[in-house]
Amino acid sequence: MWRVGLVYAGICLFAVAIIVKVFLIQFKEGDMWRAKAKLLTTQEFVVDASRGNIYDTDQNLLATSLPYYEIGMDVNTEYLQRLSDSEFNRQADSLGFVLASLLKEKSRREYYQELKTARSSGDRFVQIAKEVSYKQLQIIKKFPLFRLGKNKGGFVVLQTSKRERPFQMLASRTIGYEREDIKPIGLEGAFNQYLKGTVGKRLMQKIAGGVWMPLNDDNEVDPEDGSDVISTIDINIQDVAEHSLLVQLAKNNADHGCAILMEVKTGAVKAIANLSRKDSGQYVENYNYAIGAATDPGSTFKLASLMAAMEDGYIDLNDTVDIGNGSCKFFDKTVVDSHHPEKSRLTVAEVFEQSSNVGVAKLIYRYYARDPQKFVDRLCKFNLNAPLGLAIPGEAKPRIKNRQDKDWSGVTLPQMAYGYELAITPMQTLCLYNAVANEGVMVRPRFVQEIRKKGQLIKKFGPEIIGAPPICSRKTVEMAKKMMEGVVLYGTGKALKNNTYAIAGKTGTAQILVNGSYKDHNKKATYQASFVGYFPADNPKYSCIVIVSAPSTGEYYGAQVAGPVFKDIADKVYSTSLEIHKEINAVQPEYALKAPVVKSGCLKDVRLVLADLNIKTSGEHGKSGWALLEPGDSATVTISLSKVETDLKKNVVPNVIGMVAQDALYLLENNGFHVKINGSGVIMKQSLEAGTKFTKGTTIELELT
Repeated sequence: MWRVGLVYAGICLFAVAIIVKVFLIQFKEGDMWRAKAKLLTTQEFVVDASRGNIYDTDQNLLATSLPYYEIGMDVNTEYLQRLSDSEFNRQADSLGFVLASLLKEKSRREYYQELKTARSSGDRFVQIAKEVSYKQLQIIKKFPLFRLGKNKGGFVVLQTSKRERPFQMLASRTIGYEREDIKPIGLEGAFNQYLKGTVGKRLMQKIAGGVWMPLNDDNEVDPEDGSDVISTIDINIQDVAEHSLLVQLAKNNADHGCAILMEVKTGAVKAIANLSRKDSGQYVENYNYAIGAATDPGSTFKLASLMAAMEDGYIDLNDTVDIGNGSCKFFDKTVVDSHHPEKSRLTVAEVFEQSSNVGVAKLIYRYYARDPQKFVDRLCKFNLNAPLGLAIPGEAKPRIKNRQDKDWSGVTLPQMAYGYELAITPMQTLCLYNAVANEGVMVRPRFVQEIRKKGQLIKKFGPEIIGAPPICSRKTVEMAKKMMEGVVLYGTGKALKNNTYAIAGKTGTAQILVNGSYKDHNKKATYQASFVGYFPADNPKYSCIVIVSAPSTGEYYGAQVAGPVFKDIADKVYSTSLEIHKEINAVQPEYALKAPVVKSGCLKDVRLVLADLNIKTSGEHGKSGWALLEPGDSATVTISLSKVETDLKKNVVPNVIGMVAQDALYLLENNGFHVKINGSGVIMKQSLEAGTKFTKGTTIELELT
């Protein structure tokens, strides 16, 4: 019995301890434990801000965030728990029917069964749908149960956003994207600090099933929307550039290509297209070759080589070089021209126009063989050895070899002269040609002109000059311009010549490295065709470069493969840019300097029209009444007040000649005349002579011009 008593006493003591602990937890430590419980079941979640829009230069949307909604239901609110099973099932069945009709993601029975099962198991949240549009949300709010709101009907809405590009593939690589844990691309990545906005906060509670549900209808801290980026892209020109490039790539079965259009003075990039072929044969924008691919530029680099020799005072356009039969040898390297020359000696201008590899290589080797570094240094002064410092990420680093480099050899100098053994991007090539068009001033390409928030200007981006301007003397610029104009007039770019506006530029055809070799296993070369230049040649406004890489249908020369894309872009820009058109008439014709014929009529209307058209007037100026108008001197109209109203008050037939029928009818019929009208235009004759007496009911015939 003593053992039983001992166990009994122990149990009693344990019971007392439990009661004491419960008391302490409930009353003394209650606040602390309740706070900890709340921390475990309640948490602040980040609410993403609505990302800013990206526009083209004419305010067309390039990228925007559209609101989408995740909807769910708390099937065990107090109100719904009070409903009988039969009533809940009836309304859940109706809800399932309308959800299935609108969303078409599940059947009516599937929606109904989910809601019924959740109610019986005590679940507090059922996910109904993701990515519901705003328009769909407004309809869903009126559905059975949901129309009762969150507290009664258990309707839960979580807003998200989805990035959309209205023009789909157009400029997609330049627009880019910004995603967590992924390298940022294009404008989305470069200007993320402006676009992303400021996040908000929302209090959520963890309920049965581990589901987080908002505690309140509104956010605790509302997010602040991001700013809008106004780009320099013109979507209409972009469309032409991408379509024309796509046509040429497909026609020549090329691997990839790019095209860039830039404003000469400002560096504003108006269009930038990058297309590459997938295994399926479809062309897509998946890499920005224009800024990310540094390759041997080939013949387009001859401009830099000849400009270097011109700037150092070695050559001018009329100097000559012997090219023989279009072939020469430097050590173990044979340099050949793509076409057999028409004559053995060419001027510097002809070397450039006919794109002679031999001519350029001989000229550069003649003057720089003893000091190759001088040639390299001159190229560096053209800013060809450093990245352009573009706003968008992904720019490739160029390479201009130095004399001290380990891979410099005896053939490096002549090879560099016509665009080999170096690497620059298409954008860097374009910048050099643009600098020539811009009188030697090199400007940094830019993709954004403004940052705006709710319509208010936050930041403006203007032209930026690269290096110390100019990159060369005025004399060198003028010689370079003449060479480029000659290419289109007489040389390899004659296919681009037209009678409407002049183009200046350079064709390029270069062999490109594939797996470290200029030839494949079949000993066939892979080529890159290009054309770069500016227009109009006599007053440059835009520069452009087009590159088509690895065409495989037999054509690979720049004028035939890349030239058509350049011309399509230039034609589009010229036809839509009135400011670059020549005046139709330099001197205004005589009739344009005279004041026009003006019909007589209401003085107030006449004065309004003449003032709006900036037509000078003379004569009597009243505030109201009817006016007679006659041409004054060559540039003015003489106004005199008509006596028509005064005559009518005296029952005298007024003079309505020169008026339009509308005004004459108003005056005459309101004063008792029966009016007959013959013809249209301006009144030139009236049947009753002005100044004679009349009585009400008198008929007057008006003959119009």
